[in-house]
Amino acid sequence: METRPNLNGISTLNRRHFLRSASALIALPALESLPLLGATQAVTQPVKKAKSLVSIGTYLGLHQNAFFPKEKGRGYAMPETLKPLSDLREKFTVFSGLDHRAPNGHGAWSNFLCGNAPGSYSFDQIVADQIGQKSRFPSVQLTAGTGEGSKAMSFTKQGIGLPMIQRPSVFYKQLFMSEADKARMDYMLKSGKSSLDLVLEDALRLQSKVTRRDSEKLDEYFDSLRSVEKRMTQQIASIDDPIPQTDYQLPDSDPITPNLLMEAETLMYDLMALAIETESSRVLSFFIDGLGQVFSFDGQPLKAGYHGLSHHGNDPAMIQDLIKIEQSHIVCLSNFIKQLDEKKDAEGKSLLDSTVILMGTGMGDASRHSNANLPTLVAGGGFDHGSHIAIDRDKQDAPLLGDLYITLMQRLGVETNEFSNAKRNMNQLFS
Repeated sequence: METRPNLNGISTLNRRHFLRSASALIALPALESLPLLGATQAVTQPVKKAKSLVSIGTYLGLHQNAFFPKEKGRGYAMPETLKPLSDLREKFTVFSGLDHRAPNGHGAWSNFLCGNAPGSYSFDQIVADQIGQKSRFPSVQLTAGTGEGSKAMSFTKQGIGLPMIQRPSVFYKQLFMSEADKARMDYMLKSGKSSLDLVLEDALRLQSKVTRRDSEKLDEYFDSLRSVEKRMTQQIASIDDPIPQTDYQLPDSDPITPNLLMEAETLMYDLMALAIETESSRVLSFFIDGLGQVFSFDGQPLKAGYHGLSHHGNDPAMIQDLIKIEQSHIVCLSNFIKQLDEKKDAEGKSLLDSTVILMGTGMGDASRHSNANLPTLVAGGGFDHGSHIAIDRDKQDAPLLGDLYITLMQRLGVETNEFSNAKRNMNQLFS
């Protein structure tokens, strides 16, 4: 390994250095040792009552005035967007006044699961790194209604956006793979793991030859590699487990065109219910995208495309059409909640009671590109539901959306008292 002194007298590494092995080559992150580069709170033991998490995010937001009830607490009049959930009132809770104090704009949409620093370690992946290893797939990322450009909703500890599965048939094949698929996956996993083993040996030798700051940066980098290795080890360990069987039948083709968004949602929700029922994954994230697709309801096309309606400029007719789309999202969610409520685990417990469902968005008002007051709904998880919990975000001690996430994580058995810029929980309001 080539080193040479820099102007500060500190040994530096050739900036083209890689971690090398006979079967792997991984480029290093930027380090100050390369040329040309210039308060923790006490953790309380949570009471675990749930074991699965489903996070659902709508890219174009949810119209606040039709989503938030006008009354606080129980007995509120069901708002227009949520009317498809009327018969499930005691299964979910609506929150208003919560957000992450994050930047505004579509570019900051990922604040939904990341907190006030969009693109950082996301809520679902924190949970996946703690409890996801207990299932075949530590986490699953899905999407429907493909819009424009590359997006991500879930991010690793190192801030890497995770790719999402768009085709229901691909997700189905992962859940219920054939013996040939299983053998191919076994080979790929074992080959990749051996490469990581060899790279990590080189990494440990490298770490003793860099500055303290670079050593800390390498610690983070190697944590990422170890996380990959941990997930691969879990998948290798479970590769010989019996593959679940199902009578569920997919349609002949995948509904991947934007105008088939609702059809894709229905299938993805069905498959997520199967994944939870078969314990194939405990952490699933579902990104509902949207662009210019024009939907039709009762045979009548709407006046504009989905994205155009989200920028309604307070036009009543456009808002009413937007609500029709958002109600359709809620119809799909309602069917998912009902499925989990009807399905039982090995102990005879409703899957809904052991599954935390979070639905929300990183866009509080898409018409103004505002990321404040994010529409949020939580179902299942064994919580005491049936209320509208209204937060006055202008109060100095107002809880953040991250405080709700801490409560959800604690319910899932994750030992933490902080998330992003949040440093407490909402247990006193929601338990």
